[in-house]
Parts: sequence; structure tokens; C-alpha cells
Amino acid sequence: MSDRFDVIVAGAGPAGAQCARDIAARGYDVVVLETESEDEFPRQSNKSTAGTFPSMMASFGIPNDVVMQFTDSVVLESPNNHFVQPQAGAVLEFADFKRFLVEDSRKKGATYWFDSRVSRPIMDGEEICGVRYNGDEEVYADIVIDATGPAAPLAKALDVCDLKRENQAIGIEYEMEGIEIDHPRYADLHDAMMLRLDHELAPGGYSWIFHTGEDTAKVGLCYIQNNRHQEYAKAGMTVDDYLEYWLESDPRFDTAEKIEGNQHRGSAHIQMPAKLSTDRFMAVGDTVPTIDPLWGEGIHKGMRSGRAAAITVDKCLTPRKPDVSAAAMETYDTLWHENVAPKMRSRLTMTQLLYLAPNERYDTLMADLDQLGFDSLSEINGGNLPALRKLLHLSDIPFLAQYAKERIANRSSWN
Repeated sequence: MSDRFDVIVAGAGPAGAQCARDIAARGYDVVVLETESEDEFPRQSNKSTAGTFPSMMASFGIPNDVVMQFTDSVVLESPNNHFVQPQAGAVLEFADFKRFLVEDSRKKGATYWFDSRVSRPIMDGEEICGVRYNGDEEVYADIVIDATGPAAPLAKALDVCDLKRENQAIGIEYEMEGIEIDHPRYADLHDAMMLRLDHELAPGGYSWIFHTGEDTAKVGLCYIQNNRHQEYAKAGMTVDDYLEYWLESDPRFDTAEKIEGNQHRGSAHIQMPAKLSTDRFMAVGDTVPTIDPLWGEGIHKGMRSGRAAAITVDKCLTPRKPDVSAAAMETYDTLWHENVAPKMRSRLTMTQLLYLAPNERYDTLMADLDQLGFDSLSEINGGNLPALRKLLHLSDIPFLAQYAKERIANRSSWN
């Protein structure tokens, strides 16, 4: 046992780095093992659109200098309509944001080992006591936290996560310049984050334009690789093909060009977590998974999960006789369900219904939102099913019946 810490965190993404930041601030010895090299970090993992809101930045002390563009509205588009909601936001430079979290957690006392690929847990009987990395290297700790995202080598080995392929969302994004941000056929996207529901462009998902200043924006799309995608998909088209199709068919991109070297890819799972913790172990961020199922926002929820894990570390290691049993670690589970992803099941139901709807229903949805106003949308976004009922029409009965039939046939798919 040449290397021992209070806590090991595998992965230096937002969830893992924030977790280490909070743990170090509480005076514990924490080491973060990150696969990428420090010189290039985060080249391979620079994959997020990084749209967020002031609540996240204020809660976690994120400086303005990692922001590419502050925004003042969220725009929802359908094939032939749109809805604008005034709402302050921020599009982050994701690489700068991740580097800030690493640097700040180091200032608070966290140790980082880059070029350290975690492969499997080291077990003491039935409990994890450390991790192996880079082949046969070992490090030990009282508590281990998996923040590696969908790879989840530790969580999978401990049967804490059960990520299903049919619930995997994949996405691709370009940073672009020369975009007509205020095209006469569409809503003005200056200082806006736009999400478009259109099965022609993103079957079973959505596409986006996040303004990053002047004529530049982050442009991308994602979809969940499930039956809904297969129902609307065109044979042989990949996620890259769909993005290229959008760029070629949307007049806002007629004179646009991709900014060289700024292409991002990512994946996440949209489902209820199977478990969250066990003896001496927790899983945070996309490992669980924690991403918002409705609109794909992952940064704030990932950071919250890291903070919940840090609170649990403090509770378990503070007593004169530390308790790292599965029962003690369930503090994290409670915090996750109360503060990280409340009403997760309701939001998953809304997600299923949203992507089940046909394109013409998206046009009607925009008109409905215009009538209901901002408060109703906020309630719906918060997982309020009675508020969702305000959007339902008699014409929705066929696809609601289809949803019920699929739900019965695939009862365990999203649970």
C-alpha cells in the first residue's frame, strides 16, 4: 500500500472534479485519476455543448471568464413554428470550465494523476478498497467514486450501474462561424440557446444552435438509439449524416463554415439508475446516469451529484469511528433523489411522450406554449404531470395509446 488516500475519484469531468473540489475543501486527502494527459486535457473529453444557467454558476462559484456567451432566452423550434422564453443562461467554453475545476480543486488540496486509466476495483472480500490503473498500478482509499461516465469500469464491476444500449443517446456538434443568426424565416437567435424538435433532422431527438457571439454558434444534434429513432430514421444515415443534412438544408447555414478543430462527440444514457452506491463506493455524473432526460442538460446535475457525494464522504469519515458501509453510503442515494434529480420518473415519462409525438404535433406544441405562458413551461420542465395535461388534445389519444402499449411491452426499459 505505497499510495493511500481518504478518497479516490476516477475521472476529472465536471462531476468528478467538483466532487474532489468539495472533498478537498473539507480537508480530506483526495486523488483524481484521469485518463487523458495533462498537456492535452480535455481534448478527448471536450464533448459538451455546455449550456447552463446562473443557478449553477452561483451555486458552484464558476467565474465569468469560462463563459463564451451569456444568453437571455431559450428558443424552442418545431418544423414550422417556434416559442421564445426569456431566461438568462450561459454557454461555457467547456475546456476552460473543466480546467478551472481542476485548478481550483488543486488549490484546495486535491491531487491529480493524469495519464492514469482506471481499469478495475481492488477488492477486500466483498468491498472495494482501491483501484488498479495503467495495468498493474494500485492506489487505495477508504472511499472510491466512479466519475468516468458511460465507461463506468468500477460501477459495472460492482453492479452499481446497468446502462442499457437502447437508452443511449449519441450526439455530435460543430462550432461554426458565418451563421445568419437572425434569419427572416426563423426566430432571432442572438443571445439565445435554441433547441429544435424535428424528426426530419434528429429522429427521436433534437438539434440545437447555441449562440456564442457575433455570427458564431455551437450547432449539433443528438438522439436516443431506441425504437423511436428507428421509426423515424432514414436507412443508412448516421448521426454525422443527419447533421450534414441539416447544415445543407437550413438557410441559416448557407454561408457558414466549421471552425477547424472544434468538433465534439458524446454519449449518455437516459434512464433511471439501477443503483447509486454500495459499501465504500459511489457513482456520480453520467456513470449513474444523471443527465436531464428531457433536454439533455448534464453539467448542473453532474455537479450536484459530485457535491452530494462529497457531503456523504464527510458524513461517513467524520465520526471517530468512520462508517463506510452500504447503509451509511445511502446518504448519497437520498441526496441524489431529493436534490440532484428529483421527479426523475416523471421527467422520463415526459421524455418518452415528447419523442413519440410526430412533427405536426411539435408545431401545435409551440402554439400551446405560447398560450400557456412561461410559468406552465417551468412547471412542466420540473416534472409536473398535471401541468403536462394542459398540453394534451383529443387528437393525442392515438399516440398516447401507442405509448401505453409500448410501456407495457417494455416495462423495464427505462426503469
